[in-house]
Order: sequence, then C-alpha cells, then structure tokens
Amino acid sequence: MKKSTGFRVPLVKNALINNKQALQALSTFILKTDRLSMGNYCHAFELAFAKKQKRKYAILFNSGGSANLAMIQTLKNLGKLKNKDKVGFSSLTWSTNVMPIIQLGLEAIPVDCDPTTLNSMSKNAIKILEKEKCSAFFLTNALGFAGDIDIIEKECKKRGIIVLEDNCEALGTELNKGKTGNFGLASSFSFFVAHHMSTIEGGMVCTDNDNFAEMLKIVRANGWDRNISPERQIYWRNKFGIESDFQAKYTFYDLGYNLRPTEITGFLGLHQLKFLDKTTKIREKNFRRIYKVLKENGDFLPLNWKHIKIISAFAIPLICKNPKLREKYIRRFEKMGVEVRPMIAGNMQRQPFYKKYSSKNYNLPGADIIHYNGFYCGNCPDYTEEELKIIIGCIKK
Repeated sequence: MKKSTGFRVPLVKNALINNKQALQALSTFILKTDRLSMGNYCHAFELAFAKKQKRKYAILFNSGGSANLAMIQTLKNLGKLKNKDKVGFSSLTWSTNVMPIIQLGLEAIPVDCDPTTLNSMSKNAIKILEKEKCSAFFLTNALGFAGDIDIIEKECKKRGIIVLEDNCEALGTELNKGKTGNFGLASSFSFFVAHHMSTIEGGMVCTDNDNFAEMLKIVRANGWDRNISPERQIYWRNKFGIESDFQAKYTFYDLGYNLRPTEITGFLGLHQLKFLDKTTKIREKNFRRIYKVLKENGDFLPLNWKHIKIISAFAIPLICKNPKLREKYIRRFEKMGVEVRPMIAGNMQRQPFYKKYSSKNYNLPGADIIHYNGFYCGNCPDYTEEELKIIIGCIKK
C-alpha cells in the first residue's frame, strides 16, 4: 500500500511503519472487535503515550488540529482566557495553531522566528509578549526543531503568561533541558499519516494539570461528563443539581465539540508507538548525514541546533540565501523526482485567512526569510540508500 505520488523520493512512502504487518494486524482487529467507537484501546494508548512522554495525562483526539482547538477552548472554559485576550503564536506554524485563537474570539499576536532554528527564540518572544501584554503564548516546534523553550517558559512564568506547545512536528526531539512537548501547561501532538508515528488521523494533548486534563475530556465529548472519573462526575452533577444518571446522560456542562477518536486510532497508536524510538534514531541519523553535505554548500543558511540533544527531524529543511536560489534548488529537486514542500505555512501573516481576520501587521524579518527562501524535502525512516543519495545529490553544490 505505497503512497502513489509519481515521485522517485516521495515525502511519505507508507502510511504506517512496518506497513504490511500493521495493516494485517489492523484487519484482524477490525474483524474481531465488537466496538469501534472510542473505548479501551483509546484509553490504553493514552496511558502508554503519557508514560512514554513522561507526563501525567495524555488525552487522545481525532486529529492534531482538534487537539489545538481543544486546548484553547479548555483555557476559555476554565476562565484562563477571555474574549479579546491576546495570544502570541510562532509566526512559522500550521494553520490549525492560529485558527482556534481567531475562531474563539482572541487576538492572535505573531512572534518572529529565527531562520537558523526555524523557531521563536526567547529574544523574539519576550519583547513582543511584553509589549502586547499577552495572556498566553502558543509556540510551535517546527519540523523537529525547537527554540530555547526552557528560557521562554521561565520568562513567561515570571510574567504570568501561559505557555502551550504545538509539538505535532517534533515528537521525539529532546533539548538539553528536557523533551519537547513537556514545557508549559500543555502540548499537542499529531499522528497524521505523514508524521513521526501514524494512526492515519489522530492527535494527543499532554499535560500534568488535573483540571486542564478533566476539562479537555469534557471539551472533547460535546461538553458532557461521560469520560471523566466517577468521583468527578458526582462533583459536576452535584454542582448543577443533576439528580439522576438518566438525566446526566444528556447534560452538557460547558462548551465542547465532538473531537473523539475511534478504537482504530487507539489500536494503531499502540501498535506504532513500539517503533518510535527506532524511527527517531533513523530520522536523526539521516538528518546528520544530509546536514554534513548541506553545511558545505554556501547557497544555504546554516542551521543552529546546538541546544538540541536529540533531533527527531520531521523533514530536511533548506533555507537558501535568496529567493532565486530557492527556485533553482526546487527545480533541481523536482527534476530528480524528489517531492518538496514550502516551509509549512511560511510567515503566517501572509496567509489569506490571516489577512482577512487580522487588521494589524507586524515586522517579522526572520519569518520572511523562511517564507521566501525556505522549503523542505522528506525524511522517511524507510528511505533506501539510493533515495538518500538522490537527496544528497540535490543538495550538493
């Protein structure tokens, strides 16, 4: 079941790690199970992922975008954010990081990124977050890289700014100060087919905060209490005078959505999690090998990842020194049959939806360099030696 793209070196070769074995296991599971809606497998995957990530809670969603939406809604439900509050975000990010901020009546404030790290650094963040008096900062760990999040978290804590991480593209990356996804109040992960581990569609939120985890479960399932503990169900029912289990079945306590995953998501998550460490090592090995060639080519800006202990490179990012060089290398990659993409959404301010809903424009020179000069190719853990050599050949001077 190979992904048919027409490219010799596609971004993604297979939907799953050990694809044939995984699909056979999934087929057997579907034929034997008596339940496909969210249940025991989803819960088991949550427990296993929380243990793996070393956080207290992991709450499973039907996508990484849903996970992002649920985090912002949860903060509003808990009264931590209110309408028109300002929320900073990394200017190089994905649409579903920014859209919930706008959709939920908050003001999105872009924070510039450093082209050498692909991420917002503390020097970028603190200046704008203080100036705009932001209540929260939703940062993105782009393409397996990260900024100096430990410093950002420390400085935000001093100022009472809530920190959230979008870790959808950096599962497995570790800074010298800890794993990405473990800084701040909560973090989101994505298990979309092209990501570090796949459940085809799926996402997760990790947190150590009891109230936040509970409200996430309420937000995930229409605003009701079905998925929280029996003790907490009693608390919510007493608080609102719900007199019976029968009445509680269709009682909705706060704003929510239907963002629930299926048992297929849970089953695949448990199956694929077993291979995460191995594939992370392969991704890092591929990146280090390719980067040795990249740094010898003066057409590209060097990348800074000295503060990163383990780099779970989602892709191979390439920042050219000018737009003309970018066009040259994109043509070269495509001619050699290597699939490439823009650098995520680039400078988010330049996206049509953002221009429609935001009247302010900020100077973001770092994001513009990435926007106009950057692109990336894949970094599949199942690339062959021949496919890696084709990528290396495209990068050579």
